[in-house]
Amino acid sequence: MRANLDELEAVYRARLGAFQRVATAIAGEREAGRDAVHDAFVQAVRQLRRFRRDGSLEAWVWRIVVNEARKRRASSSRVLPTDPGDLSIQRAETNGDDPANRARALVTALPERQRLALFLRYYADLDYRAIGESLGVKPGTVASTLNAAHAALRKQLEKEVPR
Repeated sequence: MRANLDELEAVYRARLGAFQRVATAIAGEREAGRDAVHDAFVQAVRQLRRFRRDGSLEAWVWRIVVNEARKRRASSSRVLPTDPGDLSIQRAETNGDDPANRARALVTALPERQRLALFLRYYADLDYRAIGESLGVKPGTVASTLNAAHAALRKQLEKEVPR
């Protein structure tokens, strides 16, 4: 049995805030995040007949939202640092070393899969199974990806805060 528009609308109403938080985090700008969510749901409505229930409807929508947000990030003129040590752009955009901006910069410098897994786990509160479905990987891969992200962030933070 295929999903219907009522089920899709229920997902939209229940998770809109989370979709927008994650899409904004991925795209890098609030408006780009909102546009990504809008376009993702337009796409979901158009392609709803393709959803075959081999996973959850919400995870299927998450995959579309993530991909739309990634497209916006790719087409953005904003420059991302390639490594955590190259944060002069963030420091120039912010007033010095604001801890929240520094944390954002460290997350931004992570490999894409790690960033996406973090966003889906902490901004959307998805479990490992749902994150795996959303990213097209197994739950064990999600666990190791999150572990690697946490380790990389911990390492960078330990460099900055001497014991």
